[in-house]
Amino acid sequence: MTTYLLERALLPDGVHDDVHVEVVDGRFAAVEPGVLASAAERLNGLTVPGLANTHSHAFHRALRGRTQRERGSFWTWREQMYAVAERLDPDTYLALATATFREMVAAGITCVGEFHYLHHRPDGRPYDDPNAMGLALIEAARVAGLRITLLDTLYLSSGFGAPPEGAQVRYDDGSAEDWAARVDGLAGSDAALVAGALHSVRALPSEPGAALAPLAAWADGRPLHVHLSEQVAENDGCRAAYGVTPTRLLADHGLLGPMTSAVHATHLTADDIALLGEARAFASFCPTTERDLGDGVGPSRALRDAGARLTLGSDSHAVIDLFEEMRAVELDERLVSQQRGHWQAAELLEAATTTGHASLGWDDAGAIAVGMRADLVTLDTASPRTAGTGADEHTVVFAAGAADVTQTMVDGRIVFRQAEAGQVGRELATAIGKVWEL
Repeated sequence: MTTYLLERALLPDGVHDDVHVEVVDGRFAAVEPGVLASAAERLNGLTVPGLANTHSHAFHRALRGRTQRERGSFWTWREQMYAVAERLDPDTYLALATATFREMVAAGITCVGEFHYLHHRPDGRPYDDPNAMGLALIEAARVAGLRITLLDTLYLSSGFGAPPEGAQVRYDDGSAEDWAARVDGLAGSDAALVAGALHSVRALPSEPGAALAPLAAWADGRPLHVHLSEQVAENDGCRAAYGVTPTRLLADHGLLGPMTSAVHATHLTADDIALLGEARAFASFCPTTERDLGDGVGPSRALRDAGARLTLGSDSHAVIDLFEEMRAVELDERLVSQQRGHWQAAELLEAATTTGHASLGWDDAGAIAVGMRADLVTLDTASPRTAGTGADEHTVVFAAGAADVTQTMVDGRIVFRQAEAGQVGRELATAIGKVWEL
């Protein structure tokens, strides 16, 4: 058993001072506000539950700072992303993902949903172990110290039935049945779950039911994530190919449900919003990537009011800072509506903690409460960003940033202290340099 005294902590019923917690076998065995325990290790600052990053492409971290040099578009950015995808093998992927996940724990992220489609060799042939690249991601998470839900992704087409081309041949398993057979060879653990994803409706064959039926059968009862309506061009292409919106296509084939996460969900019709709400689906918003790529602002509040549940991700890692993602949801709504007050701080923090973890299959994480996984993120409340802001949930959402994280604990193990930030940066520089052969 390990005991801690949290100077100030955000519990399910609000902020409390002097919170005594006991951790046994990686879970909270006691959480007692107002109890001074002299023998306990004291954590100064404001301590909050661990954050869940529900949408990540680890290898995109190599693009930061390199895609801003020309005006471009989502589609020109995609070509630069493909250039990175072509360079990676299991060893360089392991190094890059480990460094990227280390940046995440430094930012208070204790669990990641890794949307994984970089499956095979550059020419499309499987590795000797067909899951070598997925296993590299699971190992990277273990080394970095955070939990992972590996969202192994079905990708069969370069666009509405057209064959994969270029870097995309690495993504393709040939059929949904072959994809499922490969994924069934992956084993999870107490710190790693294996779940499914559909890259997008663009990645489906000309007869979408041939892929969607077996995907729905495989994913039954498990998290299923999908890029949904990220671009207007995706919606137009789906209507031209299949006669319906992407959301309606998924609904008609039984892929919308309470374990479905619609990633981005940016360009939706009123009917789309109603379908996602009725399904009690999750909506994984990634505001820093969506603004970086010029995607647009999704209807976050309308989705929530319809019954969908908000979660947050860092996606392409233009920024890895879920505090920024939280407040961006509200601030982006203000820009679109020219009104304030769409989201309360507590709602956004819930999206980044309990709801985010649930969307990744971890219902036992995201709160400082007895029986939950012992994830703790401690923030400096006297930094230039947080000083004088009240040291409560409003500080977390509307003032703090990743640089204010002083310590991160995952399943009762301390995986980051602020003094290690420089080392994390050096690891990133080395791993990214190898990708670009600098």
